[in-house]
This record gives sequence, C-alpha cells and structure tokens, in this order.
Amino acid sequence: MNRARTLVISPTHWHVPLYADRIAARHDVVGVSDPDTAGATAFAVRWDAPLVPSWQHLLDEHADAELAYVFAAHDTMREICLALIARGIPLVVEKPAGVSLQQLVEIREAADAAGVPVAVPLVQRGGPTERWLARSGAALYESVQFIAGPPERYLGNGSPWMVEARRAGGGCLVNLAPHFVDLFLRSSGSGSVTVTAALSSALHGREIEDFASLTLTTPEGHVAVIEVGYAFPGSPLKRHCAFMRIGRGGTATVWSDGTASFTSTEGATDTANIDVDSDPLYGPFVDAVADGLTTGWQDLPGLDDLEAAMRVVWDGYAQARGKRT
Repeated sequence: MNRARTLVISPTHWHVPLYADRIAARHDVVGVSDPDTAGATAFAVRWDAPLVPSWQHLLDEHADAELAYVFAAHDTMREICLALIARGIPLVVEKPAGVSLQQLVEIREAADAAGVPVAVPLVQRGGPTERWLARSGAALYESVQFIAGPPERYLGNGSPWMVEARRAGGGCLVNLAPHFVDLFLRSSGSGSVTVTAALSSALHGREIEDFASLTLTTPEGHVAVIEVGYAFPGSPLKRHCAFMRIGRGGTATVWSDGTASFTSTEGATDTANIDVDSDPLYGPFVDAVADGLTTGWQDLPGLDDLEAAMRVVWDGYAQARGKRT
C-alpha cells in the first residue's frame, strides 16, 4: 500500500481526533506544525513525526511532500493553502477555507490554474442521514435543525480562536451550516438560491452568533429552512438534530435519537434507526483521500462544492447584517 508523505498543519483543531487513527494507518506523516506545540505533541507522537511551530518552516523542510491536511485557524487558511498550491502539493482543507468568500475564491482559482487537487471534508455527503433523506427524491422542501453544544467547548478542545469572530469568520453559521446547505444544493439540483437569514448571540452573549436561521429559496420554488446553533447544553448527547425532506417520492424524517421514517406518496410508511452522529464519517473520508490521491479525488467534494455552499453562507451573513449588495 502506498502511503503518501503527508504534512499535517494545526492538528489541535477539534476534528483531528476523528481523523488521527486513519491518518496513522493510511499516510506516512513526515511533519506536523502547530503554534500550540504543547497541544499538538500527542498527535506528533501518534504519527511518529517531527513537530515545529511554524507551517512555513514545515513547508520549507518538506518540499517533497505528496499531501497536506490543513486544519488551521480560519484566518490563516488562505495563506497556507496558497503556499501549498504554489508548491504543487495536493491538500485537504476544512471548511470554510478562509474568513470571506473572496479568500475561498482565491484558493479555488489558484488550485484550478495550477492543477492541484483539493478535497474538502463535507462528510455528511453519502452518510446515513443523506442516504435516508434521498428516499424522498430530490428536495422540494427541506427542514434542518443542527444545534451543537455551547461555544465554550472550543476553549478547552484546542481551538480557542473559534470564539473570536475575526479569526473564525463568524460563529455557528460559518461552522455548521455549510454541511446542510451543501446537502440541499445537491438534492435540489439548483445552482441559484435567494437567502434570508437571522443571527443571534442572545444565549451566550459572545461576539459570535450562537444561533442562526437560513431560509433558502430556489427559482423553481424549492425551499429549505436550516437552523444551526451553539445552543445545546454541554452534554454526552452532544447535540440536537432533526431533518425533514419532502420530494416527489414522499417525505423522509430523521431525529436526534436516530429514529427515521419515510412515508411514500402512496401512504406507506417505513421506519428504521440510523446513526446520526457525524463523528464516525471522518475516518472513511481519510480512507477515500488515501485511495483517490493518485486520480485527483474525482469522487470527493472539492473547492467548487465548498464555494457553492459558502456563497450561500456568506450571503446569509450579509443579508442578516443589512449589507447585501
């Protein structure tokens, strides 16, 4: 099995524990960087790789790297991604790939021009929830609630910059909504949506929003309401989630406890219990990265997909703040 020489940038990101074992199994990690060297040490030890605080130094030392994972703070993603692309190194970057749509567009244009593949872990794609909702057919009407735990959790999980609006780009909307905007765009097949949005930080009183509501309307009359938040109590339950999709084949629903139902247009109802936890989806994503590296990740979401979702998200921020152009 070919194990690509891999760089990991900023593994103190809260998602990295979900990747770590499969990264160890599928890649040869040759270098790790993180300004929080104390927090990153356990990952460097796990991957038996040297650790440096500077990503610039990491890239200078490993010009022959074949792959990089970028988990860095959102306000540093543009510079890091552009540097990797300039060196011709394929990369995986977490959403949102910057703190504005323009930063993401710059990365996408540079990658396109250089022919450097970029994969994005929009891990809800192909997961149990999307597969169940697909039973209804293409989304005509969709409702999503995904309410995660309080923002204070980022202060203890290695990503304190996530509660700073300037560094993160925003709060729950920029972090959580891209997954569900992506699912609706995929299912509805529409390349154009009108967005209305509301943001609030009333619960926790921080500079980042802890609740956001988007209403998406397509020219064909398809509608999605997506609510995300950092408003669920700190709890082993992690989050509240609920999904409903109405299509020409019927109505599909999924709830926090995994209870799922599908009622066809003929009135017959099937029920099941599915795994709604998104955490287990990151390991298979790493396997897909390893398997598809040599062919440019034809089957994985990329920057075009992320740009489509983030265009909606950034438009939502502009609309909610009264700055839409």
